[in-house]
Amino acid sequence: MQVDVFTSQAYWGNPVAVVLDGTGLSDSAMQRFARWTQLSETTFVLPPSPKGQADGADYRLRIFTPGGELPFAGHPTLGSARAWLDGGGQVQQDGVIIQECGVGLVRIENQEGRWAFAAPPTQKRAVPTDMMAPLLSALGVEAEQVLASQILNNGPEWWCFLLDSAETVQHLNPDHLALKKMGVKVGVAAPSGSPFLIARSNRESRAFSNAAGKSRLQSDAVVQPMDLEVRAFAAAMGILEDPVTGSLNASLAQWLIEEKLMPSHYVAGQGHALGRQGRVHIQQHGSGQVWVGGDTAVCIEGHVALD
Repeated sequence: MQVDVFTSQAYWGNPVAVVLDGTGLSDSAMQRFARWTQLSETTFVLPPSPKGQADGADYRLRIFTPGGELPFAGHPTLGSARAWLDGGGQVQQDGVIIQECGVGLVRIENQEGRWAFAAPPTQKRAVPTDMMAPLLSALGVEAEQVLASQILNNGPEWWCFLLDSAETVQHLNPDHLALKKMGVKVGVAAPSGSPFLIARSNRESRAFSNAAGKSRLQSDAVVQPMDLEVRAFAAAMGILEDPVTGSLNASLAQWLIEEKLMPSHYVAGQGHALGRQGRVHIQQHGSGQVWVGGDTAVCIEGHVALD
């Protein structure tokens, strides 16, 4: 299946390709198919490991980008859970799915009709002083536009910057080659007071608008409110900009809520520069656990030739 994640409308979120039976596939076959799909992530559903099964896992998931395997990723987690259920998967607990992956077990719950995953713990460290200037230069950002920064790691590692405004975030046109040479994935965010459709200054956005037509975009999109504008640049993994990123939003949420830079419940918007309307629903429960939820839409069902 191909599932669009963080949207209730197909083709407005972030797609993930899900192979519902990855049994017997080699690592190289998985990686080759992930390169062929050219999606930000392709996943393979497998039976749990003996330890995972003993700990209650419903299935094991392997997650590949075009450039390599990830121990965890957010939108593939939600998209694969949707595909597994639609493909006949049977939960062991009502309203709960336990996914085994590279970071261990990830709990996914149906919360008021929307599936959400428990964000894995995030490790934090400061951006090295000697990297700050080249990173800001590659992003095209002035030092005074940065409110806070942090390197966040919950499996994938993101070098993150909280900027002064959503408009600054939307108008970024980074030097992707420079970011790729640095070997880092960069997340940027800023609080937003109003919803946006598309950042038309961005090159990908202009191409999308020319292809689809401005009036069609405005009439087809369902604009939903949001509180945080997010973008993710991952040239180091073969993706210049990821449309909507669950792992990044999970890490951002834990950092920003802890620092009281965002409330315990908010909605992040991502993908506008690519003609998308991603919405990521963040909730921190009383226990301190952060949950990352989103809608999903199945776009493609079929068979692929793999060996």
